[in-house]
Amino acid sequence: MRERTSMILVADDDEMVRSTVSKILEMFGHQVVTAEDGKEVIELVDDSFDVVILDINMPDMGGFETISALNKLGFDIPVLFLTGAGSMDYAVEAINLGAYDFLTKPIEDLDIFNVKIRRAIEKRMYVLQERKYKEALEDDIREKAEQLEEQNRLLVSYSNSLENATVQLMSSLQNAMEEKDYYTAGHTMRVTEYAVMLGIAMGLESQELVVLRRAAQFHDIGKLVIDLSCIQKPGKLNEEEWALIKKHPAVGANIIKPLGFMEKEQFIIRHHHERVDGKGYPAGLKGNQLDDLTKILIVVDSYDAMTSQRNYRRNMVMGEAISELYRCSGSQFDPDIVDIFAQSIVAFTPTESVFSEEHLEQMYLKDS
Repeated sequence: MRERTSMILVADDDEMVRSTVSKILEMFGHQVVTAEDGKEVIELVDDSFDVVILDINMPDMGGFETISALNKLGFDIPVLFLTGAGSMDYAVEAINLGAYDFLTKPIEDLDIFNVKIRRAIEKRMYVLQERKYKEALEDDIREKAEQLEEQNRLLVSYSNSLENATVQLMSSLQNAMEEKDYYTAGHTMRVTEYAVMLGIAMGLESQELVVLRRAAQFHDIGKLVIDLSCIQKPGKLNEEEWALIKKHPAVGANIIKPLGFMEKEQFIIRHHHERVDGKGYPAGLKGNQLDDLTKILIVVDSYDAMTSQRNYRRNMVMGEAISELYRCSGSQFDPDIVDIFAQSIVAFTPTESVFSEEHLEQMYLKDS
């Protein structure tokens, strides 16, 4: 492969000097472009040049001003000063401005002249190779980042699919549980709709709505291990049976504990039978120990229990149930949440698209 011809830009206000230097450079196999002063250098220079040779004393824009302007352009082209003045002050200033070397005029030793030009060209080649390496490295990093981003996207997609499959499986278990008891049929669906309705009315963020919906959907999954005869028993439960029923929140939380993506739901499920006065179960939490999502589920679960048919009592109508919520407001229920629920339930009409897992997941992904 033939080596590329080096491009050299020569600037001197003396036409004879420009002509002489050009002929010498061309004799050594270089391609030369000339300029009469620094301003013309700035107009002509681009990344194709390998070396710039500047006279120090030129009208309008001298060599030092020109190298300063070249530094700002950022081409990183080695600059050699061509001068007949060998002042130490000149040398110091030139070095401070980043000059690569000096050439004296008239040029008497062509071998030394050629060596200095060759070294400057080698420096330029090194700069270009380093730049090319950095660009290749940046491209490689960019490509690796894009690959990693795609892998992360696939992992997130897989994770979401796995979560959805898990939720669907648990929903099937939940439905199987409800089929065990005629009187609780549809309870989970209604509680879930009430919870999401109340969450929206309270202005919860979409991420919180996803958590609330799942917690409501599986809040009674612990009853899967409760004996059928206990659930379906007509009349009130005895002390032993009641103690067994009271275990279902903790049992439900333990069922979903292995699912790392439902950590917040686990807390809500475990404590959905607590009271704000601390007299609930299983832990006797109260007040600020209960978050808003748990307080929401406490209210809507109790409301549906009051308005649903039971084999041991008459179900309440809406007005009666709301009055009961207010009566127990401040002791069993959070007063603010009761107020918002009472205002919202009157005009509530379930809309499947609004309360679906898919809709809330889309809201979550949009906001995250």
